[in-house]
Amino acid sequence: MFESRCGVCCNSCERRNTVNCQGCLAMEKPFWGGECKVKSCCEGKQLNHCGECPVFPCATLSSMGKDYGYDSAPLIETCKKWASNK
Repeated sequence: MFESRCGVCCNSCERRNTVNCQGCLAMEKPFWGGECKVKSCCEGKQLNHCGECPVFPCATLSSMGKDYGYDSAPLIETCKKWASNK
């Protein structure tokens, strides 16, 4: 069962309660109040998560969080796993 659009495992996120995040599946906007390009893209294409997209993994997902020092490889692997569990 997928937990997010991008591969973040929300149920095991240590920051979830601290930032009052309910997960992007349940929220109109991300907890920071801005826009998440990955969330917008998936919802615009009516996809549950990035792993369902024919251009997966795209540049948007692959570069997600890199400006803040995050590695997107684990997110991509999670989306692959979710896609294979259809």
